[in-house]
Amino acid sequence: MKKSIIFFSAVLLVFLVSGFTVSGVTTERNIVKIAKKVSDTTKAEKPAVVKEVKETKLKLYKKDVLATYYADKFNGRKTTSGERFSNKKYTAAHMRLPFGTKLRVTNEKNGRWVDVTVNDRGPFSKKLEIDLTKQAFMEIASHKGSGTFKVKIEIIEE
Repeated sequence: MKKSIIFFSAVLLVFLVSGFTVSGVTTERNIVKIAKKVSDTTKAEKPAVVKEVKETKLKLYKKDVLATYYADKFNGRKTTSGERFSNKKYTAAHMRLPFGTKLRVTNEKNGRWVDVTVNDRGPFSKKLEIDLTKQAFMEIASHKGSGTFKVKIEIIEE
């Protein structure tokens, strides 16, 4: 019985591959439909990916302050905390907040925000409150050509 099923399946496959048509419909379409049905029934069900959603508690630190970003020349240099600086990371420099403090910095003009970690001291200007890495700055910037914009800084409490 099994041998005859295998034989007829092989013969059917040869007809389908050779261009045999059934009622005006090309076998290529039939092959695709059959292959899709077989693959749909033989696929193992993948478990649903569930992301852990943490409720973020935010404490307002300052509003309406200026943020800027690091120049590329600082890449590879050591920060005040001892880490190597990279403009591709999500870190920041602040004059008073402790190293390791996680911050949410929100562009007040467009509402975009980014989470960063304080790992350096600066900026060394009384007009500026925070230095972001270029990656973090450009992610929330309204105009990519701007060098500063007003932000809201919130401390992320865990």
